[in-house]
Amino acid sequence: MSSAKDLLMTKSMDFAVRIVNLYKWLCNEKKEFVLSKQLLRSGTSIGANLSEAQSAISKADFAAKVYISLKESKETLYWIELLYRTKYLDEKLYLSIYKDANEMVSLLLLLLRNYNQTAIKSHNIQHARRMPTQHSTLNIQH
Repeated sequence: MSSAKDLLMTKSMDFAVRIVNLYKWLCNEKKEFVLSKQLLRSGTSIGANLSEAQSAISKADFAAKVYISLKESKETLYWIELLYRTKYLDEKLYLSIYKDANEMVSLLLLLLRNYNQTAIKSHNIQHARRMPTQHSTLNIQH
């Protein structure tokens, strides 16, 4: 695994741990059980899907799992924002966890962008290899 993937896996695990701890705090201290459960599901799903991507059966499967992680990251931002606006999170906690979630979005977007550029280049190279030369496709009969 490359160092960039190692970094992403480590950050996603650290973020999931932070989300689990926030969930426990919201349940125990704030007695909030609905929004926090949504946050728990989306926030821990990021790393779970990245782990699945490591065992992808194809390049398309890999990209799909990473894209699901991106979607879960964006959903997590939504729940964090909602918890803040409904006064379950104070500004300091909100800014801190929102920053971490937004970093996950940025890293996943970068991974997908790099993956797509590599896939496009690979496709173009393979396509160019398969392209018949012009004279070989003409069947000129006299």
